[in-house]
Parts: sequence; structure tokens; C-alpha cells
Amino acid sequence: MSVADIRKSADSRMTKSLDTLKSNLSKLRTGRAHPSILDHVQVEYYGSPVPVGQVANLTLVDARTISVQPYEKTMLQPIEKAIRESDLGLNPMSLGDTIRVPMPALTEERRRELTKVARSEGEDAKVAVRNLRRDANDSLKKLVKDKTISEDDERRAQDDVQKLTDRFVADIDKLVAQKEAEIMTV
Repeated sequence: MSVADIRKSADSRMTKSLDTLKSNLSKLRTGRAHPSILDHVQVEYYGSPVPVGQVANLTLVDARTISVQPYEKTMLQPIEKAIRESDLGLNPMSLGDTIRVPMPALTEERRRELTKVARSEGEDAKVAVRNLRRDANDSLKKLVKDKTISEDDERRAQDDVQKLTDRFVADIDKLVAQKEAEIMTV
């Protein structure tokens, strides 16, 4: 493995950590409705659990309401039940052949709890990025030990990996700050 391969591997793995953080933060409910909130809700469809988005059309009615329109009328009750039993604290209502999911307003206390969760997710992502930095530095040390590269090359490569780490940590901080602002907006 060359220095360029190590740098490229660290960059791609850190990007995956950042993408995971974005995904985890998008699942935090902020009081505003968006269809991705229902992404991890599973509904029983012909004996196997599938995401609600695969058996129904999810649209926004307004800033606080999601409309769920099943592709099959027989799926109306199972979808409503799955949403109600999910850990999201939502109370769906059937209206003919559609389900409306109103988003309740968040209390101040709940908003503060959600900001703590967002910070925790950010810290987890930072730990992952730092672990990737350590792995990259260990690989560089192994190259020096095998006499594939010089110690000067190792130092330069470690500096590049550190700059990469600093950039990703800054991106993580920015994402968490944006999410906190979004959560605290009433």
C-alpha cells in the first residue's frame, strides 16, 4: 500500500462517517414534517417487513403534516398501526384512502434533549474520524518499518492525514451546529 492509497482510503472512510452522521441527524425529529422521518418505520407486507416508503407514497401536506397514501388499500391499517407503534411518538389518522400524520410541537425540554442527542451523534462521528486517523498513521508507520518510505515522507503524510482529520471534524461541528439551530427554532 502506498502513501497515496492510505490517504485516499482515509478520505473515503471519513466521508462515509460524515454521511452516516448526516443520516443519523436527519432522523432527529425537529417539529417540522419531512417524509424521511418515516424511513425507518417498518410495515408487514406479505409476511416480510419493509419500509413504509416502499408500500406508500409519502408527501408533505404542510409544514407539520405528512400524507401517506398506500399503493394498496389493504395496507392502510398495517401502515397506520406501524406508525403508531414506532418510537416516534406520532398519532396517524385515517382519512378515506390516505393517512395523515400530524407532527406535534416539541416542548422546550424535549428540544434540549434532542440537542444533546445531536451533540452525542457528532461526538461519535468525531471518534470514528479520529480512529481512522490512527489507522492511517499506523499504516504509515508500518511502511517506514518495512523501509518502503522515509521518515520525512511519513511525517509529511501524517501532516496531510491530520489536515484531512481537521477538515472532517470542522464539517462535523458545522453539521451539529446547524441541526441544533434547526431543533431550537420554534
